[in-house]
Amino acid sequence: MRLDLFKTLWGHAGSVQEAATLAVDAGFVGLEAPAPADDAAVEQLQATLTEHRLDYIAEICTTGSYVPDRHATPEDHLVSLEQKLQRSKRLNPRFCNVMGGCDAWPLDVQIDFFRRAKDLADRCGIICSFETHRGRSFFNPWVTRDVLRALPDLRITCDFSHWVVVCERLMDAEWETILEVAEQAHHVHSRVGYDQGPQVPHPAAPEYAVALESHERCWQAIWASQSKRNYASSTMTPEFGPDGYLHTQPFTSMPVADLWQVNRWIGLRERDQFEVWRAARKESAGASA
Repeated sequence: MRLDLFKTLWGHAGSVQEAATLAVDAGFVGLEAPAPADDAAVEQLQATLTEHRLDYIAEICTTGSYVPDRHATPEDHLVSLEQKLQRSKRLNPRFCNVMGGCDAWPLDVQIDFFRRAKDLADRCGIICSFETHRGRSFFNPWVTRDVLRALPDLRITCDFSHWVVVCERLMDAEWETILEVAEQAHHVHSRVGYDQGPQVPHPAAPEYAVALESHERCWQAIWASQSKRNYASSTMTPEFGPDGYLHTQPFTSMPVADLWQVNRWIGLRERDQFEVWRAARKESAGASA
């Protein structure tokens, strides 16, 4: 199994062409972003991906943006999902990363919604991986776990930084639940959160080493599960972002770090960590043979 890194366009201020160049230079294999609403922009993105030989993960938010329309019904979310799946198909994505549903729905509604969303994705011929995200259905570990128990074929994108904030503790404190949801993990967003926020100022800072190592243990649990499930590759998108996630100086709003530098740093670190993890597993298998 290999680790494939994708560059998010969230927080990227330049052109798609510039993003592609940065991704290639860092050794990333693709871009993750929503399919543009404008036809010309779709064609431009496709041309850029082709030119740079990059893969693509389509990002989808059902109703609203990252936070859902609070009054949208499950039917509204399904209509939104189908529309965006059809647009995403034009770019031949490896899969779609979906922020779906609403945190306020009762569990039975959540299960029914994701059953229907999975059926819709299957009919469209696209793999959907549903993200753990505040404001959305998978906003905490236990709702996610219970939906996955009911729907063992559902795939999820694990962004544990959201759960760290919701639960106000690092997620290896909930190790049994992490191991359980890892069994259905398809994709990882590698942002590092801490108990009072979804994004540390910089993951290389020694004062956040405990948070970084906690997230890495959780990501390694996913790698172990994916390896057992015979994944040829594990996909990871470093997703430190703007919009209040990036820490800024008071009064001036000057950012304390450069987003691409941070995302590149975490991506390259996890590439190294993946090789260390893989070598340790190989050595362990050899010792037990």
